[in-house]
Amino acid sequence: MKIAGSAKLPFAAERAYAVMQDPLVLAKAIPGCDALEKTGEDEYRLKMKMVLASLSGSFEGKVRLTDSNPPRSFRMLVEGSGKIGFMKGDGLIQIASAPDGGVDISYEGDAQIGGTMAAVGNRMIDMTARMLIKRFFEKLAAEPA
Repeated sequence: MKIAGSAKLPFAAERAYAVMQDPLVLAKAIPGCDALEKTGEDEYRLKMKMVLASLSGSFEGKVRLTDSNPPRSFRMLVEGSGKIGFMKGDGLIQIASAPDGGVDISYEGDAQIGGTMAAVGNRMIDMTARMLIKRFFEKLAAEPA
């Protein structure tokens, strides 16, 4: 499944990049995140709860940040599994300064879902993914400048 979109953050590009690299901020911003622990350089162990339609469950996985080009772009790789299935995602996040002093964020990537979750259907998965991404950027935007 392809995922793409955009968001705005009220920070300068350097601050926006730093916020999206900070594990404490990411842990608060990722919907359903219970823990995000550093395991290596730009690698983290993730524990989260996932709710998809009538399914819910705990996931464990990892997040890796790669292809860093501060403060313009980076790639985020996420994978996790739990009793209701697995997820794997790879996304490129690009940051561009906006005329209002904030930044425009664009993202594009691929996500794979398997197990019981896949039975929900692509339309429901797509809607849920968009909602989670929207909440993620709303929480980031609420961070202090």
